[in-house]
Amino acid sequence: MDNMDWGPLFLTFKLAFITTFLLFFIAVPLAFWLSQTRSKLKPIIETLVSMPLVLPPTVLGFYFLIAFSPSNRFGTWLDEWLGLQLVFSFGGLVLASIIYSLPFMVHPIQSGLQGLPTNLANASYVLGKSKWTTLLKVQLPNIKKSVLAGLVLSFAHTIGEFGVVLMIGGNIPGQTKVASIAIYDEVEALNYGAANFYSLVLFAITFAILLLVYTTNGGFFKRIWK
Repeated sequence: MDNMDWGPLFLTFKLAFITTFLLFFIAVPLAFWLSQTRSKLKPIIETLVSMPLVLPPTVLGFYFLIAFSPSNRFGTWLDEWLGLQLVFSFGGLVLASIIYSLPFMVHPIQSGLQGLPTNLANASYVLGKSKWTTLLKVQLPNIKKSVLAGLVLSFAHTIGEFGVVLMIGGNIPGQTKVASIAIYDEVEALNYGAANFYSLVLFAITFAILLLVYTTNGGFFKRIWK
């Protein structure tokens, strides 16, 4: 235990925290738009958002790898004009994780917004409040459980990523080697003790988070997703 490398675990939770934080600010306006719009584009956007739920992670990881590769025009443009090298970098892991975990944040919040009485927002509009102010000060406070569901699911999902992070980030110690990659490496090396250590830590922390949520909110996931 004293000789264990804690780096992959620290990197995993750093990735999960950053991804969940950024994802919240992306998902809230998107979920709001999806809950309000009658645009013909809505089914297309909802399909794109939901794709990570059904696609193999390696498919997304492969296309991220191709798109961001320095040998690709887009990847070259990112490098030359913005100074971004997303392949085999922590920044690439964050971007890929945001896209891969997007439905886990968007769907609960969208569901919560759609379940609110319409007169709640209408009363705010009558008082002269903008849609943005209404969303932040009226609607979101009334769907706290939905927001919590999105945060918890996104955080837990990011912790468990493997295929996407392996494809876009590779296996660079201290930069892209998260716990799921470390477990795979240890199993390949027949070092089951280390693999068990990483697995047990991830299991215990995710179990504790979900147990706390279920204990304090009484099965809210079932109500959110029904």
